[in-house]
Amino acid sequence: MTMGVSLEGLATSLPRHGIEQSDAVEFANALCCENEEQTRLLAALYRRSGVGHRHSVLLEASEGERRQQFFEPAQSPGDRGPSTAERMARYEEEAPRLALDAARKTLAESGTLPEEITHLVTVSCSGFSAPGVDIQLIKELELRRDVGRVHVGFMGCHGVINGLRVAESLVRGGGARVLGCAVELCSLHFRYGWEPDMAVANALFADGAGTFLARPRPQRRERGFMIRGTGSCLIPGSEDCMSWRIGDHGFEMTLSARVPELIETHLEPWLTTWLEGYGMGLDDIRAWAVHPGGPRVLRSVTRALRLEDQALEASRGVLAELGNMSSPTILFILDRLRQTEVPRPCIAMAFGPGLVVETALLV
Repeated sequence: MTMGVSLEGLATSLPRHGIEQSDAVEFANALCCENEEQTRLLAALYRRSGVGHRHSVLLEASEGERRQQFFEPAQSPGDRGPSTAERMARYEEEAPRLALDAARKTLAESGTLPEEITHLVTVSCSGFSAPGVDIQLIKELELRRDVGRVHVGFMGCHGVINGLRVAESLVRGGGARVLGCAVELCSLHFRYGWEPDMAVANALFADGAGTFLARPRPQRRERGFMIRGTGSCLIPGSEDCMSWRIGDHGFEMTLSARVPELIETHLEPWLTTWLEGYGMGLDDIRAWAVHPGGPRVLRSVTRALRLEDQALEASRGVLAELGNMSSPTILFILDRLRQTEVPRPCIAMAFGPGLVVETALLV
């Protein structure tokens, strides 16, 4: 009999301070716009982002004009703000704090002792350091020194589903008890100047961490999930449609206007075939945790799969209240869904550079 993989102890963590989108656009205007036309376009972009509020490790207060000091006004026309080295130094300082907070919650909720963890899977695309977050988790949580480590790096918003895939394989392969942690500090990569593609990222991204415990279990808990399987599909002809590259002043994300069209064309045929492998169809899926890459991505998924608008209510709610936190965002959505005891099966879905769709079937 195939070993069941229980997904338990979902937990999330946010930076202490947040900012309303109406204030964020004023901040962005001061660093990005050079004329009234750009100011008008930026305001419209922020209004249409679907984001109302988000958190950042860079904020020192939730109110007031001087809420952060990391991104100072440009000193010259070519000034693009802190260097990538400066941004990575801040990542190294801040990322472990969020990760540890969420991980402690997961261990407590799942009733798991640190010494019971056999493997640690970390996920992040917004920062690099070695020793990294994984080493900090081992030290601060007092995990076993021989804990197996896997890092899923630089895969973008769908990184956590790859983390779930790794955890599932470890559990099925040898009964592992896996602590998974996704942490992103996307606000470190704010881009100066007027670059429309970068302005979209500025309007959407935020900081957060999410953790989970995966372990063998014959039956799922009432409010937990069981991982039935995961899937992946590289959409044809899409390699230039989403990118995430390291620049001299942070990481640079681009998002093509073709992404919604590609989703609407290719998602339903592939997903239908994938579900057939589990003896299911689209009509069998009772809940959806779709990563909110932005309002257009959510609309495209709704159209492609002919879903009712309320099917993605949890995704829109997380986007509106917390922004796009990249990889941990799926865990925020799943946590919200399990709190309401949604019916199963559920599909978690995210899109990342490639353009690749990643899915997890949860029951």
